[in-house]
This record gives sequence, structure tokens and C-alpha cells, in this order.
Amino acid sequence: RRSQTGSVVLTAQWAGLLLGLVWLGLFASGKPAPVDLTLGACAGVSNVVGVAALYRGLGAGRMGVVAPISAVVAAGIPIVWGLVRGERPSVLSLVGVGLALVAVVLIAHSAEEDVRDKAASWTVEVALAIAAGIGFGISFVLYAETSPDSGFWPVVAARATAVPLVLVTLGATHRAFLPNRGDLPTALGAGLLDVTATALLLVAVRQELVSLVAPVSALYPGFTVLLARVVLAERLAREQIAGLAFALCGLVLIAIGSP
Repeated sequence: RRSQTGSVVLTAQWAGLLLGLVWLGLFASGKPAPVDLTLGACAGVSNVVGVAALYRGLGAGRMGVVAPISAVVAAGIPIVWGLVRGERPSVLSLVGVGLALVAVVLIAHSAEEDVRDKAASWTVEVALAIAAGIGFGISFVLYAETSPDSGFWPVVAARATAVPLVLVTLGATHRAFLPNRGDLPTALGAGLLDVTATALLLVAVRQELVSLVAPVSALYPGFTVLLARVVLAERLAREQIAGLAFALCGLVLIAIGSP
């Protein structure tokens, strides 16, 4: 909220790229084929668009609205993709998926509040959230299509593509390359957490069905909503609290029903 979105995105992508390179050096990660690097690069483009839309939405609107809506869209795309590709989760897991999606919808529901002093209207909040979800959902599918033999290379390829893309965009629009000095550590932390989450997601989709991993990963708004409550004093509605309970039940059922 204090720094320009583009500068925060660039800093986060740089941090993610550096950490990814460290992982390659430590773990001798795989032997990627050209198609894996291509898929990773395309995932990087899609992901950075999603990140930019999400950060803009979180900065301009209500976090308790933007994050959950983006998660619904982000989960829906890979779930449909997995089912179309022939994945057949167990009945118990499908019930868990349903509970997880209900949880996201409940968490997205926030109490009515005066938004006249907000920089973004409800329409802008929803549009940014949907754009973020589409970006994340497509990148999820692209990562899932990479070979297990490629290790973490797709993640590094994604960040190596995103960094120059954001640099060129900021240069062309004459925007700042760095966030405010006080926000730099936070932006770096966001990048390190983001690339770590992506790497874990990559490992997960290689071990489990995409249609199961997607709804579980889409539960991240629960943490965003709670942090928005603690840090920014955003109101936590009863429906959102119920959503967190549904999320926990869904996770348990998915875990029990997984092969």
C-alpha cells in the first residue's frame, strides 16, 4: 500500500530468482528438457501477471475480498484441467475438494462496510482478483505439465523470465524499480516465500493429482484474511470463521481419501 506495485513485484521476483539458483546449487536439481524450460518460462509470465494483479488488488482494495476470490478462480482452472485429463479422485477426496471450495467462498464473504474511502470499488477489486486467479491457475497447470526429471529448473526458468519482463515494463512506463526503503525487507520476504511456495507446489503436483492439490493450495486466503484482521484490523465475519472450519475439514478428507 505504501510502494508502487511494480517495484514490489520486481523486488520479489529478484529474491525468488536468487533463492532458486541457490537451490539448484545445493540440490543438483534434475536434467530439464527444453520443453520443461519453456513451460517454466510461460508459467513465469502467467504467474507474474497474477502476482501483479493480486498485489495491486491487495494494496488498493480489501484483502479479505481480493485474496479469496483470486483463489476460487486459481483453483477452478487446474481442477477442470485435471478432470479433463482423466484424473479420478476418490469420493472422499472429492467431498474434501467441495468443502475446500465452499471454504474459499465463505472466507471471501465479508461484512458490509463503507468503501467510499477505498482506492478501489467493488468492481475493481473483483476484476483484479479474477485476473490474479487466471494468472495463477494457468501457471499451476503449466508447472504440472513439467517432467519430474526437471527438478526445480522450471521454477528458476519462470523467475528468470519474469525479472526481465518486469524490468522492461517498468522502464517503458517510467516507474520506480525499487520500493520505498522501509518496504524493501518486506518485498524481499514476499519473494522468498513466493518461490518457496511455488517449489513446494511443484513437488506436490508431481506426487498427487492436480485436482486435489489445487483446492488445498487455494486455501491460502485463510492466512491472508487472518493477517488482515491482525495487522490491518479488517473485520472478520462469521461466515469467514465458518469458512476456516470448512477448510480444515476439507483438508482432512482430502488427506484421508488420497491414495
